[in-house]
Amino acid sequence: MPRKKELSFEESLDKLESIVQQMENGDSSLKELMDNYTEGMKLGEACLKELSKAEAAMDLVVQVDDKGKIAESKLVIEGE
Repeated sequence: MPRKKELSFEESLDKLESIVQQMENGDSSLKELMDNYTEGMKLGEACLKELSKAEAAMDLVVQVDDKGKIAESKLVIEGE
């Protein structure tokens, strides 16, 4: 069986927004609502995972030292 293509963050978010609109419309059966809820929870989890990855990547500050070498250090923001 072919493996499902993983959606990008943007694709997941678009699909999640579409599901929310469909559920808010109120024309869905109970089964459709439950299926949409399950899919929405999975999409939301995938989006949060991607955001966490992006946040971790942004926490590294790349700097060039006096000798021209690149050094990474953790970004520290006051108040966090």
